[in-house]
Amino acid sequence: MKKEKAVLLLSGGFDSGVAGYLLKKEGFEIIPLHLSNVDFVGEWTIEKCIEIAKKFNWSKLYVMDIANSLQTFVNECTHSYFFVLMKRLLLVLASEIAKKENASYIITGESLGQVSSQTLMNINVIEKATKYRVLKPLIAIDKETIINYSKQIGTFEISSGPEVCDILGPKHPITQANEEKVKSEELKIKYSELINQCVSSLKIIDIN
Repeated sequence: MKKEKAVLLLSGGFDSGVAGYLLKKEGFEIIPLHLSNVDFVGEWTIEKCIEIAKKFNWSKLYVMDIANSLQTFVNECTHSYFFVLMKRLLLVLASEIAKKENASYIITGESLGQVSSQTLMNINVIEKATKYRVLKPLIAIDKETIINYSKQIGTFEISSGPEVCDILGPKHPITQANEEKVKSEELKIKYSELINQCVSSLKIIDIN
């Protein structure tokens, strides 16, 4: 039987690696996508993702550079909405890869309420950025359990290190985002140009 394809948003941290492993175990064909922020954190997150892809025998890794997009959100949009805007962007870019790969799903490593931006209301607004079904295998799992999973599957050492996803984020992110307000924030920038710039940076790393 043909496997279902799913694009995994792979950060290199504990959560997304575990999420990808769990759905790989369930029979999904995993297409890992790393959205890098090289300007601010360097290339070590890419290296982590390559190691995780090798660990699970994923044949390739898609990489896009989103550093300029994130800086645009900081410069042009209400800062408290940064994480919601960022995660909507991640889903839009994952959708581009899903279309390219003829995949049906997107996978994220989010868990409910692990950080203040991951409230039910925020997640609802974020997921409206894509037509694809978003799978969240860790949604009800706490951080300690996720880290224990990473030890069991052999990604703990790879994923260890500082959390960098919030490097440009606000101290007090919005927790009850409103879709109309989020869309008005996206209208402040040239969104289609921003997407095109990210897509034009696409690299495909052959893991084999």
